Amino acid sequence: MQLPKIFLSLLLFNGCSGLHHREVLTKAIPPSQDPWYTAPPDFESASPGTILRIRPDPSNITAIVAAAAAYNILFRSTDTRYRPSFAVTTLFVPKNPLETRRVSNEVADNGKAALLSFQLPYNTASIDASPSYLLSTNFGLSGPGVTPLSSYVAEALSRGWYVVVPDFEGPTASFGAGPQAGHAVLDNIRAALSSDELHSNFGNTRYAMWGYSGGSIASTFAAELQASYAPELDFAGAAIGGIIPDLTEVFSRPISNVSALIPAGLLGVTAQYPAAREFLISQLKTSGPYNATGFLRTLNFGAIESIQYFGLQNISDYFVNGLEALYNAPELARVFGDNEYEGYHGIPQMPLFVYKAIHDDSNGIATSDDLISHYCKVGADILYHRNTIGGHEAEFINGVPRSFEFLSAVLDGSYSEKYNTTGCTWVDVTVNVTAPATGES
Repeated sequence: MQLPKIFLSLLLFNGCSGLHHREVLTKAIPPSQDPWYTAPPDFESASPGTILRIRPDPSNITAIVAAAAAYNILFRSTDTRYRPSFAVTTLFVPKNPLETRRVSNEVADNGKAALLSFQLPYNTASIDASPSYLLSTNFGLSGPGVTPLSSYVAEALSRGWYVVVPDFEGPTASFGAGPQAGHAVLDNIRAALSSDELHSNFGNTRYAMWGYSGGSIASTFAAELQASYAPELDFAGAAIGGIIPDLTEVFSRPISNVSALIPAGLLGVTAQYPAAREFLISQLKTSGPYNATGFLRTLNFGAIESIQYFGLQNISDYFVNGLEALYNAPELARVFGDNEYEGYHGIPQMPLFVYKAIHDDSNGIATSDDLISHYCKVGADILYHRNTIGGHEAEFINGVPRSFEFLSAVLDGSYSEKYNTTGCTWVDVTVNVTAPATGES
């Protein structure tokens, strides 16, 4: 099937240049088949963020991103319904850590280690498409016009930062479940800070977050939940791009540039709600070309397979009463309300750099403006860039240099010298990958 160009743009967010997975040539095995990905007995009694298991990453990822070492960490967390759970993160150790760069005066404060939590947008209802398994393969692929997501890990490591990449959807691959993702991000920071592999200590490390698109959901929920869930954490900052304040706005459109991800979104958000999942499946057609069997195949798909399989199908055709009726169903209202709306779980306490294309073609700028206004009314510290150039795909690329500039400032201690440290600054910018930002507040 020939995919429209707008669907091919989504390949960017999964680090692939084609529609076929690279053969896994390492010792890594799929999480669904790997006993390491299960929690040990009585894990529930551990505090959130406690390391439950740790191992050297079994793939060849250190060669791809030029890391001194990489480790998989399984840690205690909390699911989207606030029950004890667990998740996995991959910790990368830089070859030349920031805190050791003393002689050349490269940094503003070279006594502090730097840790970045990079929320990779993996957008799937399959545990076997988790970053800890695919970082060295699917997310490491490159091709014409495509930059692999692993390259951003490599860039961060080259700056001397430790990097963690969490499987924030958790053991049930709960794509779209906001609190699940936010808890996992916060707990992956807790786990990294307590790890012997991070050669620093809790009080001597600056840490920040970065996420775009699906990764922005996890990052934003983490920022909102930090004050209540992890009050001891003091983030230096967070860069959040392509924000999605209302995921139902995106997934209510049966034909769009991201509609192929609707099945994964609906199955992901109901993964921890048995009654809601049962109702969802009951609404699927049992015969015809668009039926339950086809819809449920997404449970074994990564985002690329979902795009390939669902293409520009009308997702509404899978449901006996259509997609609109599903979003109006009282059986699902609480699930959507608890998981898919940002701005209701707290106010970010750390400085934020938020960036989005005004003409974002996956979700409009209006709800993003509303969310930032909401944060700003109660004293959040935000630099908000609204780009006049491009759409959702383009802004990912266009936002990378500005994100690294912001993250460098918060992680090396020079933030107050380069940015406004109080209140909100709104800027309409005109930025592409080759031109600097210009605009006015």
